[in-house]
Amino acid sequence: MDFLKRLGIKEKNFGASTGLEWMDKPPREELEVVSPVDGRKIASVYLASEQDYEQAVSRGQEAFRTWRMVPAPKRGEIVRQIGLKLREHKDDLGALVSYEMGKSLQEGKGEVQEMIDICDFAVGQSRQLYGFTMASEREHHRMYEQYHPLGIVGIVSAFNFPVAVWSWNAMLATVCGDTCLWKPSSKTPLSAIAVQHILADVIRENDLPEGLFSLIVGRGASVGEQLLSDKRVPLISITGSTRVGRHAAQVIAGRFGKAILELGGNNAIILTARADLKTALPAIVFGAVGTAGQRCTTTRRLIIHESIYDKVRSALVKAYGGLKIGNPLDEANHVGPLIDKEAVNTFQQALARVEAEGGTRVYGGEVLKGPGYESGCYVVPAIVEAENSYRIVQEETFAPILYLIRYCGEIDRAIALHNDVAQGLSSAMFTDSLQEAEVFLSAAGSDCGIANVNIGTSGAEIGGAFGGEKETGGGRESGSDAWKAYMRRQTSTINYGKTMPLAQGIRFDV
Repeated sequence: MDFLKRLGIKEKNFGASTGLEWMDKPPREELEVVSPVDGRKIASVYLASEQDYEQAVSRGQEAFRTWRMVPAPKRGEIVRQIGLKLREHKDDLGALVSYEMGKSLQEGKGEVQEMIDICDFAVGQSRQLYGFTMASEREHHRMYEQYHPLGIVGIVSAFNFPVAVWSWNAMLATVCGDTCLWKPSSKTPLSAIAVQHILADVIRENDLPEGLFSLIVGRGASVGEQLLSDKRVPLISITGSTRVGRHAAQVIAGRFGKAILELGGNNAIILTARADLKTALPAIVFGAVGTAGQRCTTTRRLIIHESIYDKVRSALVKAYGGLKIGNPLDEANHVGPLIDKEAVNTFQQALARVEAEGGTRVYGGEVLKGPGYESGCYVVPAIVEAENSYRIVQEETFAPILYLIRYCGEIDRAIALHNDVAQGLSSAMFTDSLQEAEVFLSAAGSDCGIANVNIGTSGAEIGGAFGGEKETGGGRESGSDAWKAYMRRQTSTINYGKTMPLAQGIRFDV
């Protein structure tokens, strides 16, 4: 495929780089990357070793000593140039994301657009790394706080957004004066390698230090554990499952490191009796089947008022019946494959479990076979009538299963069902009632990090802080004041007087 060549992807690729330099000393374990689109091998990657990791961290430390002293607006200029390079490669990189991960071509290009958008955001942020001035209780004193660069920022990204989530972290970290060490998912390493090639152009053209942007494609049990335990990496941002995040948080906390955790989501939409179904249905369908249900913000539960339940169920079955499932590079298709056959097995097991608990499958659930489905990774998105209390409903299944849950009574009952899961990422309500909307967004409403009214759970904009509560981890990335996590906070006081008054009126006269 021509886009592979234009992105620098070869038949065999090295998986460790400090910018311009690729670590290429044999012998190395070789990872074959197979597309879920057609089951064909795309290319292979030589995995990074523990020695490669050490070299990347050493270079990152050296680069940080230089980079932290570069004025923030000049750091923003580098990010601006990265955004321009991404614009040049948007179509090719979007195609690679789609082919390697399996999401639709529109979504693949949209993911690269997210990278471009966060570059634009970070350029502006580079001139707004604000501190505050506070009133001192002592005369002739000035007290203020400021933010300084932190160091190496480790970024562990997941397969479902193989490039965008890296950019949310890396572009902010870069303008904040940090260096970045990226460990991408071993299921989608080629997209990361392609980004590293794009970055190399900016590094070369600006004579930037090696180690500003480093890449490590390796096993979690080796270089992954090295990263978690490394005191030289003060902050690690991790996107993944709750299980992975729980282990990572314990290891990082054990060395008093900082972590940004973006973990599982069990997102719900509430449809009240006053919902505008014409607006709600497209949001529900996209939220449930977009990226084949493999988004952390995927709509997994639909909590429906009993007065409209039958109408909503019928409308969804009709809408699902019109979905086109197939090669995601064909923009006429709505749903592509799951990432691999393991994900397909998880999908089937979840359906078996919910039926065993008493749920009723309303639509879908089949694994597609035949021409166009040779990879074995294509499934028909499923709709299941269930109870919120079922154990499988309480879990996040990373696949296109939408649970229909009926509620009766007032909005408080729906909110109680909504919040009665361990995860707390994204949430939504559809209603034309101002009162219901305000209750949902109040302290007694949604307990998620993201709460929407009359839009779905999926498709967050980069201008807002992204993240969730409870077992979602509590981390925040992207917009708002998320940049503060990538810096160390310092409170400073200056005495410009001729005496030494102490705080709280304490006297210590000698």
